[in-house]
Amino acid sequence: MTSRFDVSLPELATRLEGQPRFRASQVWAGLHRGLEPEEMTDVPRALHPLLAEILPAGLALRDRSESEGGATVKWLWALADGSRVETVLMHYRDRSTVCVSTQAGCAMACSFCATGQAGFTRHLTAGEIVEQVVRARRAAAQGDRRLSNVVFMGMGEPLANYGPVWAAVERLHDDLGISARHLTVSTVGLIPGIRRLGGERLPVNLAVSLHAANDGLRDGLVPINRRYPLAELMEACAGYVAAKGRRLSFEWALIDGVNDRPSDAVELAGLARPLGAHVNLIPLNPTPGYPVRGTPAAGVREFRDRLRDEGVNATVRRNRGTDIDAACGQLAARVPVSGPGR
Repeated sequence: MTSRFDVSLPELATRLEGQPRFRASQVWAGLHRGLEPEEMTDVPRALHPLLAEILPAGLALRDRSESEGGATVKWLWALADGSRVETVLMHYRDRSTVCVSTQAGCAMACSFCATGQAGFTRHLTAGEIVEQVVRARRAAAQGDRRLSNVVFMGMGEPLANYGPVWAAVERLHDDLGISARHLTVSTVGLIPGIRRLGGERLPVNLAVSLHAANDGLRDGLVPINRRYPLAELMEACAGYVAAKGRRLSFEWALIDGVNDRPSDAVELAGLARPLGAHVNLIPLNPTPGYPVRGTPAAGVREFRDRLRDEGVNATVRRNRGTDIDAACGQLAARVPVSGPGR
């Protein structure tokens, strides 16, 4: 077990053998409220040391950064084996959203993504994923905010770690009470995972990191496209929409002179319109390994307007936490030079 959330309720009951039958349910509820063993006041104090021993935390804080007066918070965690991941909490006027990592590093090698540039270390367990959400929810509550949305858009490719990711989804839904409509799983286009997702019991939102609407360009930006080309990916997306009735979204990082031309907008519209897909436009965030700049603000607006003229619902996602390397594509699990709390 690498996180206290990797234990199941029956396993917890076994570890608490000799205690009253209701004790495991008390501890289980406390865990999912984000309580440490010593904070579980409905559990006898004499039991706290045992709980600390059998339910170790899986995430050790190595750095915490804030941006925009605390509206965006990024945590750098060390896992039990020394691997590192990052989690980002974003506060909006009407909601708080946490962006969780599903792998330490990433094997997808997308050229413009800092995580992909760093390579793959290992998969996260379901418990390590859930623990990120529980920690973020507790932090939000301390600021009198309610964590309402979880997006699997941090480090890693969620559908390449399918079993633990889906186990985490079910735990978030069943034990933390987060609605499926507020859970979003992102992918660069792993077709087997999309099809498998369509057969699950919970209708989560699906976000596809597209970034190019023709195979020639996408092969270079998102290498997995060589294995799962666009025609097959669109077929899988259509199947998911038909199965779950959820609105599909396409993520599009706008790169100056690369995928922000009028022809790119027309091609993108040709893919999005038949699926009723919503397009999230994201001005490319800077990363050390990809020197090309993002599309300037005026070009972003022009691209959005052209998509709308083509009958596609498109919005521009505001970059959050760029100054602390917490924005889309910037997570690399590095300790910042300026240190904690910068």
